[in-house]
Amino acid sequence: MADLKTKVTEQSVETFLDKVPDEKVRNDCHVLIKLMKKVTGSPPKMWGPAIIGFGKYHYKYDSGHEGDMCIIGFSPRKQNISLYILAPIPGKDDLLKKLGKHKAGKGCLYVKKLEDIDLGILESLIRGTIDFLKKKYAGK
Repeated sequence: MADLKTKVTEQSVETFLDKVPDEKVRNDCHVLIKLMKKVTGSPPKMWGPAIIGFGKYHYKYDSGHEGDMCIIGFSPRKQNISLYILAPIPGKDDLLKKLGKHKAGKGCLYVKKLEDIDLGILESLIRGTIDFLKKKYAGK
């Protein structure tokens, strides 16, 4: 089995953020760190070269593939901030309608800037995702 690329590293979160060229994006990242740290109770850690993650869970698929991943996280990308917080939680669609300007993928939420979204709704999505993952992967 191939070695997983997305795993916790010793890279400094601050060093990573210092390399983000856009000051507004860096400031948004600091807001996200504060919010995610509050909700998870976990410090930020680098997962792979570009994901800031919080907490950890162990997953195992029916195929036998397994590994560890951050419970929630985000990455400042060139076009937007990718938030890894979208589990299939009850009420997700209603929350997304109230969130503000964003795009959603299967497990990711994409925002250009935090001022475009409601941080209270974001926190609800984060809490729902954490609860979902803890229940789904408890004991695995």
